[in-house]
Amino acid sequence: MRMFFLILFCAIVITVLALAAWTWPGLEQEVERASAAASPKPETAPEPEPAIKPSLSLEGVLVAQLVAGEINTEQYRRAVEGLAARDEDRHPMAVPPENA
Repeated sequence: MRMFFLILFCAIVITVLALAAWTWPGLEQEVERASAAASPKPETAPEPEPAIKPSLSLEGVLVAQLVAGEINTEQYRRAVEGLAARDEDRHPMAVPPENA
């Protein structure tokens, strides 16, 4: 008996939802507007991205140059070593004391 009421309740809920969706005023226009807004407009061409973005760090710029073939691996290594030495001078690491 409980199963019958559960099935009847589900059928009523589904029917009410279907009728609400069927009689929704302006549903077709809303769907058309949403699909038109979601589709890309063919008139505008996307702007080409620059090869090196200005927001990249210096390490990122070096990697981009390495991948693009503008510098070789030896130049990259020397540049990164220089960056590490400069970083060590500016921000030396403090080693915490040992607790005995």
